[in-house]
Amino acid sequence: MGRKILISAGEASGDFYATGLIAALRRRRGDLDFFGCAQPEMRAAGVRPAMDAEKLGVVGLVEVVKHLPAIYGEYRKLLRAAREEKPDLAILTDSPDFNLRVARHLREMGVPVVYLVAPQVWAWRQGRVKQMRRDLRQLLCIFPFELPWFEARSVRTQYIGHPMARHIAPTVSREAWFAEQSLDLSKPVVALLPGSRRGEITRHLPALLDAVARLPGVQFVLGTPPSVGAAFFANQSLPPSINLIEGRTWDLLAHCEVALAASGTVTMEAALLGTPVVSYYRVAGLSWWIGRLLVDVPFYTMVNLVAGKRVIPELMQDEMTGERLASETLRLLQGDRERDDMKRGLGEVASALRSDHDPFETAARIVDEILEENYAIAADSVT
Repeated sequence: MGRKILISAGEASGDFYATGLIAALRRRRGDLDFFGCAQPEMRAAGVRPAMDAEKLGVVGLVEVVKHLPAIYGEYRKLLRAAREEKPDLAILTDSPDFNLRVARHLREMGVPVVYLVAPQVWAWRQGRVKQMRRDLRQLLCIFPFELPWFEARSVRTQYIGHPMARHIAPTVSREAWFAEQSLDLSKPVVALLPGSRRGEITRHLPALLDAVARLPGVQFVLGTPPSVGAAFFANQSLPPSINLIEGRTWDLLAHCEVALAASGTVTMEAALLGTPVVSYYRVAGLSWWIGRLLVDVPFYTMVNLVAGKRVIPELMQDEMTGERLASETLRLLQGDRERDDMKRGLGEVASALRSDHDPFETAARIVDEILEENYAIAADSVT
């Protein structure tokens, strides 16, 4: 009889991780049926959606409040599906505000929970550790400094390595990509990556467009995630000089000179591809003020946290202006030393994240072992 797995990812980066693990699990065994909170790539991989994942795409302590009724409705749909389908195991990917609540109910149902991509409780809300220790069968970390932190707090943890460090690569050559995008090989390309959610994109676009106006002689390509799509930008008053490309972030990062990227997974993708990057982020003023009181980290981007030093600029909140974005871009476009220094730092980060084994295969082995262990326990209880 086939095994059912509930799998949940609340955003674009989680989509990549969850889909990679699904593929690795299916290479190990063909009797798996996946359902849950499914992003576009997961649905394409055959995950049956039990709720509308797009309604989870909200960031900010204040911004999320008005969306709570819709989010709670989807949360109840997922739990109802879990009760009806009785999964043998659950894989929850990132999105801790949503998934840790799901984990508590799944544990009460007797469903073992594997959590892929650790919540950043080492930065804030450390009180969640007690819940993770209670509700998670296994935590799978993708950053090396997380393993000793969680082990010291008695959370069952394994470090699998960063999946992107092994899998990230462009799909076409630079020349082919420039031809495909109708770009001039003699002019620099700057990537605009405003985020993976509509709310954050809307907040970031004004400053990005101001920066574009301050950078003549530069070609711009704006990358959009499949969860948002290029159609969303039709009403954003973009100048015709900006090319749009959907769902091909790795090609864009690999072939641009500089990336202007919202703080998040995409800055790590830039680091792994060795692309100079300027990070930024903006939320509602009250969210920023509250967050500053709660977050205790020396840097805001994971690139700098892994490096343990400032490798890439972080233009947060009021520092995110068109003038600052343009200034940092010019510094990297015109300064060979600045570019070389940043590339060296990015190379150190990439080296720190590489592992000897494929992280997805390591994660799949761990999940498979838990499935078999639970099957053996169930069989013993019957006999």
